[in-house]
Amino acid sequence: MSNESLVNKWDEHYKTASHSSASRVLLENQHLLPTHGLALEIACGMGNNALLLAKQGMETHAWDISAVGIEQLQNKAQEESLAIIGEIRDAIQDPPAAASFDVIVVTHFLDRTLIPYLLAALKPQGLLFYQTFTKTKIDDTGPKNPDFLLDDNELLLLCNPLHLLAYREEGQLGNVTQGFRNLAMLVGQKHQSKD
Repeated sequence: MSNESLVNKWDEHYKTASHSSASRVLLENQHLLPTHGLALEIACGMGNNALLLAKQGMETHAWDISAVGIEQLQNKAQEESLAIIGEIRDAIQDPPAAASFDVIVVTHFLDRTLIPYLLAALKPQGLLFYQTFTKTKIDDTGPKNPDFLLDDNELLLLCNPLHLLAYREEGQLGNVTQGFRNLAMLVGQKHQSKD
């Protein structure tokens, strides 16, 4: 799919979408967030996670390729009197600078080539909150293209340089009508630099 058709797909999606709550990786681990600092949500869509980060008092940036998604985020932020810096930006083509953010959040998005840039973009002791779809699923939720689905434990391997604070990937184990299914979530912290 060309970049233009991808942008059009997401623009059309966000024209009719409504805001929902932040992702579970952030909601369940919100207590780990710092009380201030720079935060970034990558592939933010309508910025549900960015809204939560701004409410926590963080200087929040939100990037997405969809102008419609960013516009929806800005409208909601204004309605809630939150300052969020929304930017139409393709993080794959233009990743964040090294050591530039205290918190980075990525949900429902996977491009494996971007992950080393995200890890580098964390400041020392910075936190990465990541949640996305897995190949091991109980239903057809999420992307169909396997390139956008994680293998079992793959998120752990991709984020291996980080200190693991939280990880959840339940697959098809146990009672599949309950729990955290079709997804993996990780919270990791960048190590303090040894200057």
